[in-house]
Amino acid sequence: MTCQGCQACVRICPTQAINGERYTILTIEPERCIECGTCGRVCPYDAVEEPDGSPAQRVKRADWEKPVIDPQSCISCGLCIATCPVSCLDYDESQIRSSHEGIPYLKIPKTCLGCGFCAAVCPVGAIRMVVGSLVSA
Repeated sequence: MTCQGCQACVRICPTQAINGERYTILTIEPERCIECGTCGRVCPYDAVEEPDGSPAQRVKRADWEKPVIDPQSCISCGLCIATCPVSCLDYDESQIRSSHEGIPYLKIPKTCLGCGFCAAVCPVGAIRMVVGSLVSA
């Protein structure tokens, strides 16, 4: 299908890379897009394409992946916190080890886009992405 201009993607885009008037075909500014995939997960018209050209699949927000951080493996480097485009991660200061600031945790689960940038940047593989409804509170 093609874009119907519903603006679901506009509302969720963390970089405001999607533009256009309601009910018209929206455009993405490539220089602002961070390729988080959120627009494809919210599009009800299958109008967003994956890099391979196939339509992105809509996913219910409850089923978006969320980061789970292994405190035993984490080195508290903070790269995951710095990389998150919506600032939903923070340090859990109750888990301070040595001179570090604490172990990162998902502070604002509803804000998380499920982009996986935090897991991708983790130098020790301490973050795995798990379907949101399976993440324990």
